[in-house]
Amino acid sequence: MTTSLPENGQPAQPTLTYDDSFTRTCLYFTTNRLSRAITRMADDAFAPTGLTPAYGYVVRLVIGKPGITQKELSDTLSIAPSTLTRFIDKLEVKKLVERKGHGKTVLVYPTDKGNELGPSILEASKRLKKNYEEVLGKDVAAMLTSNQEQMSDLMERS
Repeated sequence: MTTSLPENGQPAQPTLTYDDSFTRTCLYFTTNRLSRAITRMADDAFAPTGLTPAYGYVVRLVIGKPGITQKELSDTLSIAPSTLTRFIDKLEVKKLVERKGHGKTVLVYPTDKGNELGPSILEASKRLKKNYEEVLGKDVAAMLTSNQEQMSDLMERS
């Protein structure tokens, strides 16, 4: 195969034509589209708690395991330790959790106010699941969740 050069001796530049099909076949675009949709649904479900879903899930985990380490929380939530620190800072301001040093380890505990919010957070989680299962169907929702968990693990290891 030979390539002819234009008169100026430079290789021809490829011509871009309008083609939006990649937005439906690209994992980046389709994943972000799904993420925006589920985020809107989660924000609506958690609105009655006064917390974003991310903060609600942190409180839920802390209530479920009082004295959980910040490292365990960041690992469980798959977020950077610095991001978790900011979350906990804000939740402490709201008086929902408190940190206690135990040697070099920082443990996170729910406050009374955090424990009182627990049932509302659990209800929000259930409402979110019910809402997306109504849209997708229970079997598809379970399959999608399982597949995303497995694929996230693979992508994070690469």
